[in-house]
Amino acid sequence: MAVNPAIFDEIVSRFGTNCAKWDGMAETMGKDMLALSVADMDLRTPQAVIDKMAEMAQHGIYGYTDPFAPYYQAVQRWVDSAYGWSVPEEWIVFCPRIVQAVSLVVQQFTEKGDRILIHTPAYQPIAKTVTLNERLLVESPLLREQGKYVIDFEDMEQRMREGVKLVLLCSPHNPIGRVWTREELERIAELCCRYDALIVSDDIHADFIHEGHEHTIIAKLSEEVAQRSIICTSPGKTFNLASLEIANIIIPNERLRDHFKMSLQQAGIHNPTFFAIPALEVAYTECDDWLISVRGYIDDNIAFTRSFFAEHFPELSIDKPEGTYLLWMDCTALSAKEEELKRWLEQEARVSVSWGTSFGPGGEGFIRLNVATPRALLAEALNRMKRTYPLRKV
Repeated sequence: MAVNPAIFDEIVSRFGTNCAKWDGMAETMGKDMLALSVADMDLRTPQAVIDKMAEMAQHGIYGYTDPFAPYYQAVQRWVDSAYGWSVPEEWIVFCPRIVQAVSLVVQQFTEKGDRILIHTPAYQPIAKTVTLNERLLVESPLLREQGKYVIDFEDMEQRMREGVKLVLLCSPHNPIGRVWTREELERIAELCCRYDALIVSDDIHADFIHEGHEHTIIAKLSEEVAQRSIICTSPGKTFNLASLEIANIIIPNERLRDHFKMSLQQAGIHNPTFFAIPALEVAYTECDDWLISVRGYIDDNIAFTRSFFAEHFPELSIDKPEGTYLLWMDCTALSAKEEELKRWLEQEARVSVSWGTSFGPGGEGFIRLNVATPRALLAEALNRMKRTYPLRKV
C-alpha cells in the first residue's frame, strides 16, 4: 500500500525522550536550537512497526529473548531483495550494534600495535575502535576532485604494503555520501587479497542510494573476497530504530564466524532486547512502501537544500550525495576555521550541525547536515542560516 509522503511533514518533539541529538543539544546549548546533526531521522518509523511495538508493550512480560527462524528469514529476505545477495541462515550473527561488532573484530582478529586502515574523513566511532583497542590507525585520505571524493589507490597500496591487517570500509561512506562503484570495490578487494587483509564493511546506510547509483556488497565480488569479508547491516538507519539496538553481522567464512560468535559470548553479549527482533521482522517484511516514500521525501529535502544554498550561499559548496541522508558541505570559502563557522551557525543562527573536524583529518572547514527531518523544520534552520550569514547581501 502506497504511503502518503505528507506524513513526514509532522514535526514530533523529541525533547524529554533522552534523545542524544535534541536533549543532548538542549543541555549544552539551549532548547531554542534546531538540530541537523546526529544521523538519526526526525521522521516517525513505519506505522506497522509502531503498532507492533505497542502490541509487544501490552504483553507485560519482558523476559529474555532469542533470535529464532523468523528473524533469520526476515534478514535473508531483505538482503536478497535489497542487494541481490542470497545468504544462508548460518552466515547471519546477531549483535546489538555495528560499532560493538567492529570493536570485537579488532580485538579478536588483530594484535596490539597492528595497523588498521580507514579512509578519511571518516565516521569516528568506527575509527576509535582502533585506537581504543591499542591498534595503529592508518588513515588513507580521500582525494576531492571537482566536488567528488575518490580513493587514492596509490596511497592506499603504499599503506597496505606496510602491513595493514584490517581495512575498515564505510559503504556508502559517512560523511561524504559516496557510493563506491563496483570497480572501486574490486580495487579495494584486490589490494586486501594481495596483502592478506581482512575487510570489515559497515553498510548501515546502504538502503539510501540515490538515482544513478547502485550499492554493491563487497563480499559479492567473489568467493575469495567473501572469505575475508565481514558485512555489517542494520535496520537502524533505514527505519529509524537505532535505540532498539539490532544489527546483522554477515560472515561467510566459518572459521571467522565461529571466532566472532565466541567473542560475543566472552563479552557477555546475547539475548536481543524484547522489542528489537519484532521491530526488525516487521520492518524487513511489511514496510517496503514506507521506505520508498521516505526515500522520495529525503530526495526532495536534498534538492531543496542544494537549491537553497545555490541561491543564498553560492560561495559554499554541497557535494552531490550518492547515498545516505547526509550532506557534506565545503564552507572554506567563508572560513576554514571551525570557531568562525560555529560563531555563525551555533551562536547566531542557533542551528546544530556535525563539524567536519569530528570526522578526522580533512574535515576542517566542512560541516555535515542531516536532512532526514520534516521540511518545515529544515526550512526554518536554513532560513536562520540565511538571516545570519556573514556574507549576506544587504
